[in-house]
Amino acid sequence: MSDLVGSDRTDATWLYYDRPAGTWLEALPLGNGRIGAMCFGGVGADRIGLNDETCWSGSPETARLLSEPLGAVGPDAVQAVRAALASGDVRRAHELAGGFHSGYSQAYLPLGDLLLDVAVDGSTPAAGDVAKYRRRLDLDTARAVVEYEVGDVAVRQDVFVSAPAGVLVLRMTASKSAALSVTARLASQLRSRPWVTAAGAGLLLQAPASVAPPHRDVPKPIRYSDGADRGMSAAIALRARTDGEVTANETGLTIRGAGELILILSTATGYDGPSTPPTRTAEECWTAADEKVLAALGREYEELVAEHTADHQGLFRRSSLELAGPPELADLPTDVRLTRHGDDPALAALLFNYGRYLMIASSRPGGLPTNLQGIWNDILRPPWSSNYTVNINTEMNYWPAETTSLPECHQPLLDYVVQLAEAGRSTARERYGCGGWTAHHNADAWCWTLPVEGDPRWSNWPMAGAWLVRHLWDHYAFGGDLEFLGRAWPVLRGAAEFCLDWLVELPDGSLGTSPSTSPENDYLADDGRPASVTVSSTMDLSLIADLFDRCVQTAGLLRLTDPLVQHLVLARKRIPDPAVGSRGQLQEWAADLPEEDPHHRHMSHLVGLHPGDAITADGTPALAAAATRTLDLRGDQATGWSLAWKINLRARLRDAAAAHRLVRAFLTPADDTSTDYVGSGAGVYPNLFCAHPPFQIDGNFGATAGIAEMLLQSHTGEIQVLPARPDDWPVGRVTGLRARGGVTVDIAWNPDGVDVVLTADRDQERFVRYGDERIAVRLGARTAHRLSVS
Repeated sequence: MSDLVGSDRTDATWLYYDRPAGTWLEALPLGNGRIGAMCFGGVGADRIGLNDETCWSGSPETARLLSEPLGAVGPDAVQAVRAALASGDVRRAHELAGGFHSGYSQAYLPLGDLLLDVAVDGSTPAAGDVAKYRRRLDLDTARAVVEYEVGDVAVRQDVFVSAPAGVLVLRMTASKSAALSVTARLASQLRSRPWVTAAGAGLLLQAPASVAPPHRDVPKPIRYSDGADRGMSAAIALRARTDGEVTANETGLTIRGAGELILILSTATGYDGPSTPPTRTAEECWTAADEKVLAALGREYEELVAEHTADHQGLFRRSSLELAGPPELADLPTDVRLTRHGDDPALAALLFNYGRYLMIASSRPGGLPTNLQGIWNDILRPPWSSNYTVNINTEMNYWPAETTSLPECHQPLLDYVVQLAEAGRSTARERYGCGGWTAHHNADAWCWTLPVEGDPRWSNWPMAGAWLVRHLWDHYAFGGDLEFLGRAWPVLRGAAEFCLDWLVELPDGSLGTSPSTSPENDYLADDGRPASVTVSSTMDLSLIADLFDRCVQTAGLLRLTDPLVQHLVLARKRIPDPAVGSRGQLQEWAADLPEEDPHHRHMSHLVGLHPGDAITADGTPALAAAATRTLDLRGDQATGWSLAWKINLRARLRDAAAAHRLVRAFLTPADDTSTDYVGSGAGVYPNLFCAHPPFQIDGNFGATAGIAEMLLQSHTGEIQVLPARPDDWPVGRVTGLRARGGVTVDIAWNPDGVDVVLTADRDQERFVRYGDERIAVRLGARTAHRLSVS
């Protein structure tokens, strides 16, 4: 079926615009995992926003200063909350729960801007002087390209951020020799001072000691310090190569009379891990960055491009999606296509490919995991601190890593969970008197694990460890690396040890959690007012049950003799399944409590459906029906990332029409940048960034994962082909999806049938399911196995 989709289609691998970006949410993102860049593509005056994934406010000392609890903590304090709940006094329980809170996590910061003033043939072009303007982001080569004409001069600008070289490269050329004059300046919202050498320029930076989240009303929300809690230093280094004349001064670099110029930039910070004080000076940071710049400057541009392209395509081309759509839409600017998305399946394919592109650009081995905005942020006091929100958002960031063949990009989160586990041991012990480790709903580059000051409905949630370690298991499940699983065992075990200590025996003899919350949602208490603290939220028990199951499986696979395992086996038998409520819904709490917000964005109680696998359409039909009812009651309207979660949930229920409806809702142009929990402004911005609103990148990753789930599932053990493909996608091709057990799957389909190619990492026997058809296959290692079904 090679004729299903033409191989020359580009509308699923390009973002294209016919004008420069007017706002940050129209700019185009580049990244190498560490350096992030937002390219505006301006004419006359241009801006490239710069980030470094390690540039955060605070330090280990800041975290220590903010860690003092607001009230009583420890086993006796936990017991006091439990006693209040047992007596039915939810107001007293809420008050006592606030005593466990401490301070806040730190913020991910903007590093700076590269600002370009461009003259063509001796004058700065105005908008009316420019013809044939075209701005695009090529996902396949990870390059942002701008082309335009001023009079008889054609100008082209290419920008990429190279992972192998560790630098940003900008090349500008003119069709007429000596036609370009450019001033390149560096600026920053951080405390900064210029740094000039004979042939280079830079900016020396100082990050704040602390940045409070915008929802916190504090006297000095952005605080600098010269004391022990001094924030980290950082630097940007910039050099140029040109056929014209270049000079360096305190404002940056000035290039005159050029037909070609190449700018090379790199960044560095003092960050040296979550527990190490960042003592590196700004001058030392500049030297480290400049070493990369000098090395790249000494190489040919074509060599840098080829190296960068090969590195990026080695990841990006592992998987791709093509969906046949109206050809007349392919050449429209991306923001215009968004307004006509109802009849543009190729736009859904672009969304899928874009999510994978963003993951490659923002998450590379050896670095930090992606935060709420990936690695792109231009606000000094960003929404929710642009931190790691680990009650859903950080987890969602990595849902497509394994299913779309990017396990290396998963590595930063896997490494971070190990570090978080180490930090979370003291939190478990000191706050609750429990063994093992725990973390709550916020974390940062310093591995903050405490419950932050705020409302218990989000703060008093110690289940982050139980959820995050599922990523360790999934990495094993897809790749089959027992050596990795052995390294992961202590982290899995520590999370389970905490949960085992946290569980309490309830009056009916079952085990539950007390106190308990369902993240960020309230129920209506007997007095008619909202409340959050209760006993045994469904999410708590779903996560703990799944964790205990994975630990028992892991111990068996590794042939471990560990007395904890038998305790987990016995405890698991006493954890009840989710309950079905009076409306046929899956209950969010142990009791059938009415939600304060019936359309709440969080779908916490459905975690066992996705990303978990305890609820399946075939294995637990009653619970699957209750999950369907829950989704129907909640409705489709939601914030961007919630829409993405619902795509995954509907896909797991094999509800193709509903999943597709949510994909279309996700591809609605966002009309709001304010903090909006209701989701009335949800959708995507002109550059396809997800609107929470405001921008949060988790929805991009979640949507990519959801589309993958629509096309392939393997959580039941079978390989399910096109389990939730909508009728609106009658023709398509997807390559490089991954099934658990180490199987790569390519699928091509049209109205006449489906072709499937399966390539296993190792010999195995599997069942492939398409609709009602179930086919047994024997797969040889690294040998393509082809199936055709009608």
